[in-house]
Amino acid sequence: MEIKNRRNFLKKAALAPLCLSFGTNSWPIIPDSTNEVAPNATSKIKLSLNAWSYNVPLYKHINGESGGMSLFDLLEECAKLDFDAVDPTGYFFPGYPEVPKTKFVNDFKRRAFQLGLDISGTGIRNDFANSNKEERHADIELAKRWIEAAAEMGAPVLRVFAGQRPEGYSWDDTAVWMADALGECAAHGEKFGVLIGVQNHGGMLKSADEVLKVLDMVSSDWLGAIVDTGYFLTDDPYSDIARVIPKAVNWQVKSLLSDRRGGPIDLQKLVAIIRASHYRGYLPIEALPILGKEEEFDAYTQVPELLGKLRKALR
Repeated sequence: MEIKNRRNFLKKAALAPLCLSFGTNSWPIIPDSTNEVAPNATSKIKLSLNAWSYNVPLYKHINGESGGMSLFDLLEECAKLDFDAVDPTGYFFPGYPEVPKTKFVNDFKRRAFQLGLDISGTGIRNDFANSNKEERHADIELAKRWIEAAAEMGAPVLRVFAGQRPEGYSWDDTAVWMADALGECAAHGEKFGVLIGVQNHGGMLKSADEVLKVLDMVSSDWLGAIVDTGYFLTDDPYSDIARVIPKAVNWQVKSLLSDRRGGPIDLQKLVAIIRASHYRGYLPIEALPILGKEEEFDAYTQVPELLGKLRKALR
């Protein structure tokens, strides 16, 4: 499947004059007359695992502690749970923030292929809202190196953050240099066939309005949204999710809403929104601990539970 064609289709899906209603809420799909219609298309979803779900055992492995999980162990776990794909976050590769060695990437790709797993994306830590120009430039260069690493490992999307609005600067002022950074990354991504997905993760991007405004400022076919279902910090996160889907290049479907304070996600409602949008692509999931109960969280039980609930909702 051509990533660019899929992304263009997501834009085209907005042509249908559709309004979703759940209870008293409704979310219109806004038409875009500049795109052609793809006839008879339906939603197609492939389930992926975001590696952060297992961050505790993954970090234990990196630190040489007992009870750890390597990225290769993660592949085995994904195969056991019958995921379609895996999203291996960059933090868990040896030597991060440096890019992994070619041999490691090739061995990882080979094992994923043997287990029938796609690589749906990867991600880095960065702060494009940083007011320090030199530090912001360093993060752009980091993203560029990982764009090339993503291409090498066959990951179609590199996930990046926007960053926190610095004290003393307005949202609009910060958005200008943030958009410049995203645009530079998108241009580099185009050279290597890797989409840049900016994730709403608090800070500068807490709502659909903010996400869509930044994407419009860049206006690149190689930049889209990572729809983080757990970080729309608004009164109605489902409305924000529905509005951003036409720009989605990947997801983080989290077990909890609103920065873990909004309770469990309603997967039936989420799936209905996704189906109606005609989204086609990966849905990486991320199981999270409830705030204050981190020590009770066990990824080996929570991930299969979230996956099972999502599969049930999809049926």
